[in-house]
Amino acid sequence: MTVTETSQASRYTTIDGEHRHELEVRRSRFITVLRRAETEDAARALVAGLRREFHDARHHCSAFVLGPDRTTQRSSDDGEPAGTAGIPMLEALLRRETHDGAADLSDITAVVVRYFGGILLGAGGLVRAYSDSVSSALDTAKLVRRQRLRVFGIDADHAHAGRLENELRASGTEVLGTQYGARTATLRVAVEDTDAAVADFSQRLAGLTSGRGAAVGLGTAWVDLS
Repeated sequence: MTVTETSQASRYTTIDGEHRHELEVRRSRFITVLRRAETEDAARALVAGLRREFHDARHHCSAFVLGPDRTTQRSSDDGEPAGTAGIPMLEALLRRETHDGAADLSDITAVVVRYFGGILLGAGGLVRAYSDSVSSALDTAKLVRRQRLRVFGIDADHAHAGRLENELRASGTEVLGTQYGARTATLRVAVEDTDAAVADFSQRLAGLTSGRGAAVGLGTAWVDLS
């Protein structure tokens, strides 16, 4: 979960961890590494790490898209002819349709490590190879949906905290966890970031606690949907 500032997007899709895939095109090896990254520093750290891991490769081309609104987009040809590697990789990320036909992939870095096989592919061949490398990796990667939710804290005594957590989960409420203090436990829950959803949650909570439960707003956060 990541606390976030206000953005226009309320949902987006990212990769679950890291995924690798290899493609061979006319004897050249194209090793694609996809990794979840939420900052430019994290994205560049992946590139640097793969340069060390595949130190004998000729190219380490990269592209990344960051932020719920996909406002940060970067790409690098890393020595390939201009426009034949980084941009096709970036477009493969941007055009990927995930859920319900939405192209909303973000917080993802793609690095394609190329071992030259001795046969020149030409500009068109390189564009296809780098684009296909990223697309093929995405085909087999595990993706996760993220949603901006409102987070609330609910205090309960130790004896009833477990039961309340189970009842909230059963009613469809996203429970992020329970922290036990010296006297009370605090349940942290997340609700869709709309007034209607919050009102519905308040009614459910009142019903489960006979009107005694109070939810304290803790702001908004991006949550991985289970």
